[in-house]
Amino acid sequence: MRFADVTSWRLGGAALAAMIACATPTPLAAQGDLLIAPTRLVLDGRRGGEVILYNIGSEEATYRVTLELRRMTPEGELEPVAESAANALEKASLEMIRYAPRRVTLPPSEPQAIRISARPGAELPDGEYRVHMSFAAVPKVKPLEPPSATPETGLVINLTPIYGITMPIIIRKGQLEVTAAIANARLEENEQGPAFTVDIARSGEASVYGDLLVYRQGQDEPAFVARGIGVYPEIDRRHSTFGLSPEQAAAMRGPVRVELRQPLQDGGALITALDAVLG
Repeated sequence: MRFADVTSWRLGGAALAAMIACATPTPLAAQGDLLIAPTRLVLDGRRGGEVILYNIGSEEATYRVTLELRRMTPEGELEPVAESAANALEKASLEMIRYAPRRVTLPPSEPQAIRISARPGAELPDGEYRVHMSFAAVPKVKPLEPPSATPETGLVINLTPIYGITMPIIIRKGQLEVTAAIANARLEENEQGPAFTVDIARSGEASVYGDLLVYRQGQDEPAFVARGIGVYPEIDRRHSTFGLSPEQAAAMRGPVRVELRQPLQDGGALITALDAVLG
């Protein structure tokens, strides 16, 4: 698979609202009253992109937009990385990103675009650079109401949850090659019930990202689907475990074909596949 001349995904606020109403498969993510689209942005360093924020709540809300560094573990978890612990590639990733605005106040049912650009320096080596953009709700300041009964300690604490969404921004510089393979697909039984486990191996200079599908032999509809599975360049193999219902596990027993495909909005092309027998 070769990555070059990647075009950024763009969408206006009116189109986003229409998509929400029509429930199309375009990638969206929601947390609290905030919805964003897309959930992943890939840039080539020449053209910028944008992310649309949409307030689906009934009250005005304010969101703070920041950049973070995260590293993927072999289990697919994304662990935060402090800037003081960042390596040279991660520091360069932070330095090349420009975005605005950095604070957004949205009335109900209103969209707002965050404009993003990335300019990797000519001295940087070809490769994939990545940051994670965070959208966090800013809690409203409310006056502290006296309690109906004073506690013995005389101390009153109000806890306000802060909702947020994090999405990756990927910048690819140069002609990058990457290959992927599926291995060790099997059904297991754990404390939570049946589960499907699989390894996705990655080799090359870029990440692999797609949808995982399991087909019973001779069936056109998948017995299992997991959307948006990524394997980032800092790891060469990701081990994933997916909980199943007893009905799903029964439908997957026997000869199957396990496929990793590009997301539907990117064309759905096959990345790699494995024929296996699950039991």
